[in-house]
Amino acid sequence: MAKSVSEDAISMILTNPSPDSSSDLPEIIVQVLDLKLTGNRYTFNASDGKMKVRAIFPSNMSPEIMSGSIQNKGLVRILDYTLNDIPNKSEKYLIVTKCEALSSALETEIKAEVKTEESDIVLKKPKLENEIKNEAKTEGAGIILKPKQEMVSKSAAQIVHEQRENMAPLARMAMTRRVHPLVSLNPYQGNWTIKVRLTSKGNMRTYKNARGEGCVFNVELTDEDGTQIQATMFNEAAKKFYEKFQLGKVYYISKGTLRVANKHFKTVQNDYEMTLNENSVAEEAANEETFIPETKFNFVPIDQLGHYVNGRELADIIGVVQSVTSVSNIKRKIDNENIPKRDMTVADETKKTVVVSLWNDLANNVGQELFDIADKSPIVAIKSLKVSDFQGVSLSTLGKSIVLINPDMPEAKKLRSWYDSEGKGSSMASIGLGLSPSSKTGARSMYTDRVSLSHITGNPSLGGDKPAFFSTKAFVSLIRPEQAMWYRACKTCNKKVTEAVGSGYWCEGCQKNDEECSLRYIMVSKISDASGEAWVSAFNEEAEKIVGCSADELDKLKSEEKLTHTNKSCRKLLGFLIFSESVLLRMSITMRSGKG
Repeated sequence: MAKSVSEDAISMILTNPSPDSSSDLPEIIVQVLDLKLTGNRYTFNASDGKMKVRAIFPSNMSPEIMSGSIQNKGLVRILDYTLNDIPNKSEKYLIVTKCEALSSALETEIKAEVKTEESDIVLKKPKLENEIKNEAKTEGAGIILKPKQEMVSKSAAQIVHEQRENMAPLARMAMTRRVHPLVSLNPYQGNWTIKVRLTSKGNMRTYKNARGEGCVFNVELTDEDGTQIQATMFNEAAKKFYEKFQLGKVYYISKGTLRVANKHFKTVQNDYEMTLNENSVAEEAANEETFIPETKFNFVPIDQLGHYVNGRELADIIGVVQSVTSVSNIKRKIDNENIPKRDMTVADETKKTVVVSLWNDLANNVGQELFDIADKSPIVAIKSLKVSDFQGVSLSTLGKSIVLINPDMPEAKKLRSWYDSEGKGSSMASIGLGLSPSSKTGARSMYTDRVSLSHITGNPSLGGDKPAFFSTKAFVSLIRPEQAMWYRACKTCNKKVTEAVGSGYWCEGCQKNDEECSLRYIMVSKISDASGEAWVSAFNEEAEKIVGCSADELDKLKSEEKLTHTNKSCRKLLGFLIFSESVLLRMSITMRSGKG
């Protein structure tokens, strides 16, 4: 395992900002420094001991960082990269598109030793031509000066030039232009060319707004690595490319623009979305070797599907088929056409089940195959499912959904091992059990507005104009110790009271003295989930549900002068309950000074 960086690795990167081929790269090993999460990606400083350059890992490498394969102060070998300029700055940004971890975190940062040997430095005047000739004569013990011979054979450049002249235009373009992987693209790049397969094509739609009428359509593009991006074309560009883009064909595309994807409308797993205009170029990659994109999955555990309910984001699942129904026909209201549908129940390691509806050809083809082997409990991996709150939570296939039966992948093998050893005899519960579907009566699923904490903390505009309401599930990980958990309140109006002169408590709201007051929670705590953490304030009723007793009861326990061993055990138990409670919170966020 490597324990050191490559000498002058950063210099090699700076002198070759866009390598033509990853196979031609020398070995580039750098140390990862200052690794941190910035938005949805991890940034770091790539160091060779002498120089550093700001760098970024693509979002598809986040699991390796989260699992600890890539660590701060660890070593990585860079296999492919792109070097971009930072707008309005003289700095460069290294985008690592492919790498492998070589070492876990080292004890210290690697720094090159700079040796200076002044005694060996000798300043010499340039020798004259006559001196060189005399030295050659006097040192003639085997030194022979020969004139440079003219090269008769062709140079490599000449050979490549002749080969290109004999090639078709598209083949020449493939050799002269570097094809960028989709994962390396960002809005700050200049010219780029991508080679992608068109894996989904939307219908041409018309729109009308204050600026006039127009047309638009979207496509989904997939490169050789399986990375996807959504591309949109408006008006003239839509008319130009609608007939040209054919589903399943491979294209070279250039001269497009990128921007940060709108999370509410994106349909693929990518931080950016592409726009093609009338000046963009798309040429079909015919008469050359094409590729079949690898189907990449981002599996969501069944018990976590609630985050996707009624959203634009699609979900991928993998599970064991429990049952499959016969095919049925559903009449579509728009044109009274009969649409084939088949339902199947799928379970996973969370011991939750969900109903997946297969539509159209999937219901007849793949659905029939699953129906025939349902008694063998096959494994299915399904990509691009729509999540709705029908029957609490349910899934439906779309035109671009992909269903794989007993796929050859690590997740499927792990799931099969679990099911055969444990899952087969376990009791499974539907994720929608006890949840009401959306209906005319107004009932709805508890998952309809559930979000993760990262959705709250990562959206600074949330609650800016008016309070935003949503649900989240999180653990209470810390109660702020330096702040009192309760205040003294008036028993009539619940407002804060102060100690009155003499005795009792004075309420400013009621303008009266009372001999007694009550304690009410105003608890500030930190909550955590898988995506992050946030500070929240819980007032009396909500805090009582979390703590499990009233503020008066907790204060009484705290103020007891003599604590027996049993009381100490009770307090430890109470502390454990407070700090480990998993709670479902219905929250209202109002922004104060730009922070929630």
